[in-house]
Amino acid sequence: MSLNRREFCRLSSSSMLAGLAFPSVGFADKPDLATQSAPHLAPLETFVPTRAITRGPIHHWFGYYDKHEFDSTGQFVLANEVDFEGRSPTADDKIGVGFVDTHNNDIWTSVGTSNAWGWQQGCMLQWVGSDGDKILWNDREGDSFVCRVYSRSTGSVSTLSRPIYTVSPDGRFGLSADFRRINNLRPGYGYTGLSDPCVAQRAPPDSGVWKVDLDSGREELILSLADVAAIPWLDGTTHDEAWHYFNHLLINPSGTRFIVLHRYRPKFDPQTLRYDGGFVTRMFTANMDGSDRYVLDPSGKTSHFIWKNDKEVTMWTKPAGKPERFYTFADQTQNNVVVGPDTMTVNGHNTYLPAPYDDWILNDTYPDNKTSRQTVYLFHTKSGRRVDLGHFPSGPDYRGEWRCDTHPRSNRAGTHVAIDSPHESGRQVYLMDIRSVLEA
Repeated sequence: MSLNRREFCRLSSSSMLAGLAFPSVGFADKPDLATQSAPHLAPLETFVPTRAITRGPIHHWFGYYDKHEFDSTGQFVLANEVDFEGRSPTADDKIGVGFVDTHNNDIWTSVGTSNAWGWQQGCMLQWVGSDGDKILWNDREGDSFVCRVYSRSTGSVSTLSRPIYTVSPDGRFGLSADFRRINNLRPGYGYTGLSDPCVAQRAPPDSGVWKVDLDSGREELILSLADVAAIPWLDGTTHDEAWHYFNHLLINPSGTRFIVLHRYRPKFDPQTLRYDGGFVTRMFTANMDGSDRYVLDPSGKTSHFIWKNDKEVTMWTKPAGKPERFYTFADQTQNNVVVGPDTMTVNGHNTYLPAPYDDWILNDTYPDNKTSRQTVYLFHTKSGRRVDLGHFPSGPDYRGEWRCDTHPRSNRAGTHVAIDSPHESGRQVYLMDIRSVLEA
């Protein structure tokens, strides 16, 4: 069940919306945005208080949906900034990284730059741990991709010799992937500027997943492409003729197991870096040393996912004999249950709000074919109720590699959500107050 505009108006006149910290960007406050649009775009609609916290002419965005954008207090919100859009990054293109102080006129503080980034995931910018001191992002230094770690308390920046993909919740270690290989086989998700020494190998033993100690910098290859590619698929083959790579890593809440997507492309030319057709995916989970590997989703269709808890993963996929939907899988089993089969009917970037609101899924959609709007919404797992938070126009210039997905991210209290959207002045970061929905 969606919260439509009539229901929102009823709520907004009640005490449920009293005392909110900032006005809504929507029909009342921005009538030009609400009533004027290009012929191919439906208008902006927001159903909870929403405001821009970054502004043009520089473009701002955060990137992926499964990383901490908010510090532990919710006051400081990370973002990337760049002065162009509409093309792939080159080796010379730098972006700025910094944070917005949402309690102090949205003042921007710069902490560094990056030469290792893409439109979908930025430079893996994220807070480390829960004390609000360390910020992490990837960069390029000489002939290597590296990771920078900035301390707010000291202003110092340290460097790790491998780029980081995802960080353990306690901030002690991270996992690294081969961004050179990703860039060849999935442009937009890897980094340009460095050649892949294993480009001519279909499943190299020296490429894979590394575990990196964030304090000492000690690193260890815990999962190689050669090892995983040798594990038969459902059809009994290992697809030795294909080109294999890893993408999308995520550590469970207690830091004991991780997810990695094993993908292959049937055809790839290592000289021209061109490929034909799509990719096929299966999801692995494993212990943090790479042991006890398990093919959690062998369907070939795995897409966006999130750990629900230490033992369950919710993902968009198509289990055998079932329709494409979101399903929650019990780790190390083939047990799965559908989630929101009649309300979460299209793929999106799904997370769970933190406790005590962890019975809510935060999600979005890609631009609708009719309205070219992206919808950000909440889904209540216990009641089956869906509440739309807003519909955000995304014009035809934002498609393909440099599209601007909303990628909704919540703060650590679960009361506010940040999104990326290009509806106003190029891609910018917007803050949504969802307390009225949670308290209704």
